[in-house]
Amino acid sequence: MKIAAIENPRSRQEELGQFLTATSVADFMASMFGPLPRTVRLLDAGAGAGSLTAAFVSRCCEKRDGIRAIEATLFELDREILDALAETMRDCEHRCAEAGISFTFTIHSADFIQEMSARVSGDLFRTHPPVFDVSIANPPYRKIGTDSVERRALRSVGIETSNLYTGFIALIQRLLVPGGQLVGITPRSFCNGPYFRPFREDFLSQMALRRLHVFESRQAAFRDDNVLQENIIFHAVKGRNQPDEILVSSSSGERGGDISEALFPFAEIVHPRDPEKFIHIPVAASHATAKETMASLRSSLASLGVTVSTGRVVDFRLKDSLRKEPERGTVPLLYPCHFNGGTVHWPKLEARKPNAILDNDETRQWLVPSGVYLLTKRFTSKEERRRLVACLFDPDEVKTEWVGFENHLNYFHANGHGLERTLAVGLYAFLNSTVVDQYFRRFSGHTQVNATDLRTLAYPDRDTLEAMGREMKTLDHSQDEIDRLVTKYLHAR
Repeated sequence: MKIAAIENPRSRQEELGQFLTATSVADFMASMFGPLPRTVRLLDAGAGAGSLTAAFVSRCCEKRDGIRAIEATLFELDREILDALAETMRDCEHRCAEAGISFTFTIHSADFIQEMSARVSGDLFRTHPPVFDVSIANPPYRKIGTDSVERRALRSVGIETSNLYTGFIALIQRLLVPGGQLVGITPRSFCNGPYFRPFREDFLSQMALRRLHVFESRQAAFRDDNVLQENIIFHAVKGRNQPDEILVSSSSGERGGDISEALFPFAEIVHPRDPEKFIHIPVAASHATAKETMASLRSSLASLGVTVSTGRVVDFRLKDSLRKEPERGTVPLLYPCHFNGGTVHWPKLEARKPNAILDNDETRQWLVPSGVYLLTKRFTSKEERRRLVACLFDPDEVKTEWVGFENHLNYFHANGHGLERTLAVGLYAFLNSTVVDQYFRRFSGHTQVNATDLRTLAYPDRDTLEAMGREMKTLDHSQDEIDRLVTKYLHAR
């Protein structure tokens, strides 16, 4: 089926959070739906040029599985795309007529979140909200501020979220009939992290996940828009009972490319006792092995007497106290750029970042006393082969009484002070191991590593960590050497 062509400049896409679905991805999404009623009430919120509805219509016309009518409701805020959307819908109408299916459509040039929130909350002239049997969705991706009109509208119907895409999905699920189906493509970021916990709790309490699909490349889903974003496609059914098993698949994203599939117990995807409701997505045998290894660990950071915190120095708030080079009255200020393999390289005068911060009454509250600290990057570049990157701050190498850790770092400490060296080195080996990196990738679809993520990991017991720390005499080990050391001690437990 032909999809009407449109022009949508990149700057406008980013303003709207709108990236249009490639035909091959839309066709794949449409193939995920299960059995459908004879009359299908379809919702396409954020419809763009109509590629998702067109793919769904093609699927219904080709399968000819008893569908007699499709009633499509489409929302699209961008007026520049409405003509293309209407043309696509007329093509759908023609295609359905050839297949003996009645097709009707209504296009709303309106803000989906504001209009449907008002309908759901009952604020719009006492009109009842519409209900739908299916929804196929590629919602806009954009952060929404606490006081934004979108945030207030969502909050009025009990939805608390910081991104448009999760707001769309949460609102869509409220419009589905019991047993209604939703297939959506979104960033993977909702699967973990503290910001999306309210959304995960809400979604998993109302929708039964049936299938998850991930792409092997960040560019796969929106290659034409040059978007680097880990995306996920999911199929879920309105209902409170999760299945015993869930289908997890992956592909390159290329048209005609191979799709690998495997069934997993739902309890391996969302752990029953996990208060964060992280959604783990194993897509390789090594990830399954990592999960088994981590599941055997029983210690928490709290039981180890260790805490992890986000770096306390927010540089733009203290910019008058920052210095490019160390000088009298300053102490070291560390950024990710100071990581040098397993240790800190300071100062790094060729870097663009400051190297020092004044130590005075204003800044002292944001500093920590010198000691042995384990540091991890909060953000890794898309090109880095590891998500977890840890290094050691050694007071023997950087002489100072106080030190500042910038907000792009996490630091492990003991009640605000440094760690015992052997414990810190053991943690260094563990966090830099491949098994931990692979486990982390099971539930992290983005390059951010939050302190909350590190707190929820399971850890070896203190004796094991200290034994690893004693054996690791230096930190300049290769990845293979670190992995052999960690495997040796974890398997010996």
